[in-house]
Amino acid sequence: MSFRFDEDEFRARAARLHGTPPEIARRSDDDLNPNARLIPEGVVPRPAAVLVPLVPREGALHMLLTQRQPHMRAHAGQVAFPGGRIDDTDLSPVAAALRETEEETGIAPSFVEPLGFLDTYLTGTSYRVIPVVGIVRPGFTVTPHEGEVADVFEVPLSFLMDPGHHERHSRDYEGRERFFYAMPWQDRYIWGATAGMIRNLYAMVYETP
Repeated sequence: MSFRFDEDEFRARAARLHGTPPEIARRSDDDLNPNARLIPEGVVPRPAAVLVPLVPREGALHMLLTQRQPHMRAHAGQVAFPGGRIDDTDLSPVAAALRETEEETGIAPSFVEPLGFLDTYLTGTSYRVIPVVGIVRPGFTVTPHEGEVADVFEVPLSFLMDPGHHERHSRDYEGRERFFYAMPWQDRYIWGATAGMIRNLYAMVYETP
């Protein structure tokens, strides 16, 4: 089955997303590493939320991503979804994702229409991430957070939803080879948890007719 990867088609298929955040984390950084697990047992992960932003452009959807500043203590220079820790003052994971998105990119919540949730994702840095999928109405102005975000860019959804671009790469970590998804695009290297969540979006929305 071929897809158009436009807004109308995505909205029709968005019923496959979760209506509420799943309590059980079904995805993690250890998905491809059953014999080289990184996530420690017994550690209570910190709650976090990210926005998976889809922007309609000339009849097709594009995914908006950020690139972190190279001087950051954690995940320096990596491609990521806008988002972060859920604060006690956040009314919900959606509120946290929208707040963090505005802080990191300058995109106001009024431009975002949340549609649903991907599987909850555990990271090797002990975060329990709730990915919020949303349509971002064009017309927003991007103002990256100078201290955290080096760039904000968009990738065609058609590229990211092509399983042929879901490469499996590996790196040595403390003497063990660990595998992860990677989706190189132009001069960007999309990998790790971000690529894992994109793979989850593909599995939930586009993998089956």
